[in-house]
Amino acid sequence: MFTCKCLTFFYAITPVHMGAGQALGVIDNPIQRERHTDHPCFAGSGIKGAFRHAARSFWAQENGLLDRVFGPEQDASDHAGAISFADAQLVAFPVRSLKGVYVYATSPLALQRLARLAAVAGVGLPSFSCGPLQDDEAVVLSEELLAKGGENSRLILESYAFKRVSSEPKGFKALAQWLSENALPNRDAYAFFRNKLANDLVLLSDTQLTFFAKNATVVEPHVRINDESGTADDGGLFFTENLPPEAVMVSLTMASEERLKKGDKRDDRLNAEQVMEWVRRTFDARCLQIGGDATTGRGQVLVRFQGGSA
Repeated sequence: MFTCKCLTFFYAITPVHMGAGQALGVIDNPIQRERHTDHPCFAGSGIKGAFRHAARSFWAQENGLLDRVFGPEQDASDHAGAISFADAQLVAFPVRSLKGVYVYATSPLALQRLARLAAVAGVGLPSFSCGPLQDDEAVVLSEELLAKGGENSRLILESYAFKRVSSEPKGFKALAQWLSENALPNRDAYAFFRNKLANDLVLLSDTQLTFFAKNATVVEPHVRINDESGTADDGGLFFTENLPPEAVMVSLTMASEERLKKGDKRDDRLNAEQVMEWVRRTFDARCLQIGGDATTGRGQVLVRFQGGSA
C-alpha cells in the first residue's frame, strides 16, 4: 500500500519523445496519448525507468539502495519496488501566439484533473472555479497578449482568434501564480519562465486545448542513411512527433514501506517517508532525461515535487 504521495511536475525544456510504438496516421513515430482525451501523456512505466536509470548513477555509493527503492533488476520476482509513478497528464501546452511569442494553454478539464491529483497528494491549491467556455472564448490574464482593436481585441493563437472573456473566473490568476511557483524551481535561471507562466497562462475550452495538443506538436522529418554509400536510403524518410518545450505535465509519485523477499528481515527497513525522501532529495529541481532520442538532445524535463502526505 502506498502511504506517501507527492504531486510531481515535469516541465519540458527540450522536445520530448515518449513513443507510442505504433503509427495510426501520417506520423511514423507518434507520442503517447490518452485514449479518451487525446492529450499527450507519459506512461508511468517509462517515468519509473527514467528515474531508475538516473538513480543508478546518483546512488552508486549507496550500496543496494537502488534495488531497495526501485525493486531488484535481475530477480524482479523476489519483491516489488517501494516507489511508483502514475501516468503524467497534461496541465499546460505551449501554443504559438501573435503577441508574446507563445502562451501556456490550459482548459477547465486539465485544471480539474490537476486539482484531483493535488487532493490525492494532500497538496492545497488556491480555490478556483473554471466554468465551460465557448470554443471562440479565452480567459487572458495579460493585456499584452491581445491584438489591439478596441472592443474587438483578440487573442491570436496560430491562425485562430479568440474573444477575451469579460469576467475572469474566480481564483484563476492565483492558480497561475501557484503553478509558476511550484512547477518550476525558485532559481534565477527560471525567473523569466516563472513570470511568463504566471502571466501568460490562458484558459481555453476543453475542445480547443485538445485541438492544439493534437495539431501543434513538434513533428520532425528524419532520413535514414545508408552505411555503405553515406547517402539517404531509398524510402528512408520518416516523421517523429515530440511534445514541445515549455509543456507542463503532472503525475503522482507514490511510496510504500520497503518491500522484502519472502522470509527476509531487515532492522533498517525503509518506511514510506524515507523512500520518498531519497527520491525527492535526489531529483527535485533536477533535469531528468525521459523518453527516446536521448542522443539528439530529446527528453530533458525539469522535475519538481510538491507535498508528501501519508
